[in-house]
Parts: sequence; C-alpha cells; structure tokens
Amino acid sequence: MEAKEISQAVIGRLPRYFRYLGELKDEGVERISSQELSGLMKVTASQIRQDFNNFGGFGQQGYGYNVEYLYREIGKILGLDKQHNFVIIGAGNLGRALGNYLNFERRGFIFKGMFDANPELVGKDVRGVKVMPMEQLESFIRENDIDIAVLTIPKTSAVEVADKLVANGIRAIWNFAHVDLNVPEGIQVENVHLSDSLMKLSYNINRYSSDIK
Repeated sequence: MEAKEISQAVIGRLPRYFRYLGELKDEGVERISSQELSGLMKVTASQIRQDFNNFGGFGQQGYGYNVEYLYREIGKILGLDKQHNFVIIGAGNLGRALGNYLNFERRGFIFKGMFDANPELVGKDVRGVKVMPMEQLESFIRENDIDIAVLTIPKTSAVEVADKLVANGIRAIWNFAHVDLNVPEGIQVENVHLSDSLMKLSYNINRYSSDIK
C-alpha cells in the first residue's frame, strides 16, 4: 500500500508534541485530552486531532490520550526509536556548541566525530571527541556508520563538502551554511538560517510596536 503523504506543516508540529508530552510524562500525567493539550501548546484541539489522525488517531473517545503511549508512538514516527550517528564539519564556535549539547544523546543522536580544515583546531577536544582533519572525513563516515552530517562551515566550501558527504553514504544534512545545497533525491536537508529567525523577531517587534501606538 502506498504511504500516505504527510504535509510538512504536520511534520513540523510533531517535535513540539513530543517535547510537551515528554514534560507531561516526567510530571506523572497519565492521560490528557486534545482540549487540555491545546491549552498547553496553543494549537487548536481540532488541529491536534487532525494531526494525530494522519497516523491513526491514538486516542479513545471519552478518555483522551494516554501520555506515555502517545509520547512513545510519536517518537517512533520521528525515528527516535533508532540510533542516528552524526558528525559535525566545522569546529568553530557554533560547531563546538552543538557538539557540547548533551540533549542529542537523549534523543538517539550520537555525536561521533568533528572535522575542520584549520590545522590550529585539529586535535582539540569537544566532549571527548577530538577534532580531525578533513582528509579523514570520507573514510570515517564509511567506517563508522554515519548517516547525518552537520555543516557549520562557510558557504564557500559547503557545496563541495556536501558532495563528498553524499558520495560516501550520508543520508541527511543539517545545514547551517548560508547556501542552498543541490543534493540527489532521497538525501534529506534541513536548512537552519539563524539570521532569518532574528529577522522574523525584528519584524514582529516592529509590528507589535506599530499596533500599540
């Protein structure tokens, strides 16, 4: 049977559901209604039900949702029941900050290696992982079952590096470089433009300031 096409908007809300449900689970909450979840997440109850119905519903009329079960099932949908090994290319401030983020392991993302072209950074330690030269990148990916690469390098070298990553079996790229990557179909790319988020904040500040004048 052909898999149902799920909109990116729905997929974009799944991590929020997962995060809020995790907090509820940690607080000992056993069940929750779509209306109660709506109040927490500021998403309409109708939207929540529609989103969950894309994957079979999960709820029981008159009961609501079992928090632990829903948390576990959304984790499976997000692929968090599997381990994903990743490397970071770029050992600058952003790359090191991401390498030091402990929460990745809690979600099954295992930090395996870091690479940089700058000889002054090679050999430095980031949470027990030594920065390696770029010359070792391709063999390391093949030998360590790496499926995700994080790019925190200048855009001038990002395209060339992305081509090497794809050629050596990388399945997904988390791209912090300010450039669009032209990768083959089936390779997943998530672009993160930090300045875009700041500009959105700037727009909303200006809009709010205009509204209250």
